[in-house]
Amino acid sequence: MELNRMIDHTILKADASQEDVMRIIEEAKKYHFYSVCINPTWVALAKEQLKGEPVAVCTVIGFPLGANTAETKAFETTNAIENGADEVDMVINIGAMKSQQFDKVQKDIEAVVAAAKDRALVKVIIETALLNHEEIVKACELAKAAGADFVKTSTGFSTGGAKVEDVRLMRETVGPEMGVKASGGIHNEAEALAMIEAGATRIGTSAGVSIMSGSTGEGY
Repeated sequence: MELNRMIDHTILKADASQEDVMRIIEEAKKYHFYSVCINPTWVALAKEQLKGEPVAVCTVIGFPLGANTAETKAFETTNAIENGADEVDMVINIGAMKSQQFDKVQKDIEAVVAAAKDRALVKVIIETALLNHEEIVKACELAKAAGADFVKTSTGFSTGGAKVEDVRLMRETVGPEMGVKASGGIHNEAEALAMIEAGATRIGTSAGVSIMSGSTGEGY
C-alpha cells in the first residue's frame, strides 16, 4: 500500500489565499499525493500547475451545505470539469435526506453524475455527523443507485468528521465495488491507517505532509 497515493491533499477554507493553494499544490507534487482537493475558484490554476504531474485535481460541489438545487450542482460540475477538474466531491441535499425525501436526494446525485459522465469521478459527501445509522445506510444506497463512484464521510465543516465506525458501515453498505473516502479530522498516520483498515480507499486531509512525515498536524 502506498499511503501517499490514497490522499486527497486538501485546502477548502474560505480564507485560503492563492499562496496557500500553491503550497498545497507544491506539497502534492513533492509527495505524489493522489490529488489536491480545492475550491472551484482554484481549479484552473491547479490544472495548469500540475500539468505533467501524477496528481489529479479534485474540487467540491454544493459545498459545504449541500442545499443548492440539483440544477446548480450540475452547472457547478460542468464548469469545474471545463476548468480542469478530474474529480468532484458533491454534498448531498442533507435537508431532503433528513426529511426522508429520498427520491429528491437521489435525483440530486444523479444530476451531478450525469454532468460528470465519462469526464470526472464523482464522490458523494453524505455528512455522517448529521445522520443516524439508518440514514447513513440509506444515503450510501442512494449514492450507489445514482451511479456515483465514491461515498465520502464529511465536508470537514460540520459538527464532526470521519469516524472509523461510520467508514466501516459505509463500506459494508456499498460493497467492494465503490470507493469510500474518509475525511475530516484525520491528523496523523495512525488515524489514516485506521480509516483504511475500516474500508476507506481514499483519505481527505489537510495534514498529508504530517501523515507522510510521521508528525501530528491540524488536519481538515
